[in-house]
Amino acid sequence: MYIKLIQPKMIKRPMDTDIKLHMAPPLGLLTIVNILHKNHTVVLENENIQSINYDDKPDIVGISVTVDTLPNALKIAEKFRSQGIVVVAGGIHVTTAYETIPPNSFDVLCVGAAEGTWTEIVKDYENGTLKKVYRCSNEYKSEDIVSPDYDFLNKKQYLYCNVVHTSRGCPFKCDFCYNSAAEHMYINRNIEDVLKDIQAVKSKHIMFIDDNFAGNLQWTREFLKRIKPMRIKWNAAVSINAAYDGELLDLMKESGCQSLFIGFESINAASINNVHKVQNGTAEYEKAIKAIHDRGIMINGSFVFGLDGDTAETFNMTLDWIVKNRIETVTSHILTPYPGTALYDRLKKEDRIISDDLSLYNAANVVFKPKGMSEKELYEGYIWIYKQIYSLKNIFKRMPKNKGQRAAYILFNLFYRKYGKFTDFICKKITYKRIGIIAERISRYL
Repeated sequence: MYIKLIQPKMIKRPMDTDIKLHMAPPLGLLTIVNILHKNHTVVLENENIQSINYDDKPDIVGISVTVDTLPNALKIAEKFRSQGIVVVAGGIHVTTAYETIPPNSFDVLCVGAAEGTWTEIVKDYENGTLKKVYRCSNEYKSEDIVSPDYDFLNKKQYLYCNVVHTSRGCPFKCDFCYNSAAEHMYINRNIEDVLKDIQAVKSKHIMFIDDNFAGNLQWTREFLKRIKPMRIKWNAAVSINAAYDGELLDLMKESGCQSLFIGFESINAASINNVHKVQNGTAEYEKAIKAIHDRGIMINGSFVFGLDGDTAETFNMTLDWIVKNRIETVTSHILTPYPGTALYDRLKKEDRIISDDLSLYNAANVVFKPKGMSEKELYEGYIWIYKQIYSLKNIFKRMPKNKGQRAAYILFNLFYRKYGKFTDFICKKITYKRIGIIAERISRYL
């Protein structure tokens, strides 16, 4: 059989350049490649970096869907289905909110992990017994997880191909996160399998892209001990509670941790409490930041604006706090009620959803009625704080005290954020891969 896998083009936020589109390959689709390619012809077309070929007549087309790419995915599906080609839709949005998919827009919906669905989909297609919905079994275990096929990539098209996942899901269920949906799960992979993936990417700088790298502290400690002799440098996302464990932070530093992505979300305790982010104690934030910085680890802080405790003053207060605590990089979002989440259900009941255009659900648009400010104030505040954080003045003020961190800090703040358009121009001239290698070497050795 001939199977085509498609990643629909993402919608860039106001601060994004085309670097974002080329940042990293779609590991979910590469996992499906690894499941199928030994017995079938498989191609992967990432619309972020290439055009979709509608003329090559695959037997099955598989589309990975996030909420904001659903409108585009529907158009892609229509073009293939008009030729009599079977289209399968999967991905995070289908898994968490499959009931919101317009009827008869896809031939098959794939709910849950690819490892528990795609083999059956292909078998049933060959037997002429395709079902409308396939679900991954609740008995899905760590040993069932399949590695992405890293050798399948055209690495010149991506900034970083050194991306590895150690788990699926998150142990927490914050109201605004996909993990609050009904299909909630958290599974750590077998350590030996992760070590093989680290070897497969052929890099000494690894980006672990889990929702929560430290969701199971016992597993994380064991894993850090295993990678310590490998002498790699790595980055990962963790929940703030991991920073209260000094022994764990020591292990992170000793095993090569360079930076941690942490979802602070808000410095306002009332805002945090409203979305059941139980692991976040705002009173302890600065203690945690100091513990991380004392070990020479940088922080990428994530913040969500528009929570029910937020007002127009929240932006100024948050900016001052970020600068004061020298948070090295910042990712900010407008609160977005993804369908399938507890937040969406609550705001829907309160009649606060103001747009059903899912292409706007990319955390950069206001699609609900905020409580403490107007929609205009929320959007303008979101744009304002981004510009302020990455102004030359505040880039200088947030400069890490640890001189060993400054090269990586400047690379991100100046060449990715402040002057990202210039960097993207260079990437297109000499390939994203080469720029990624240069950035990696500078951040590792300076």
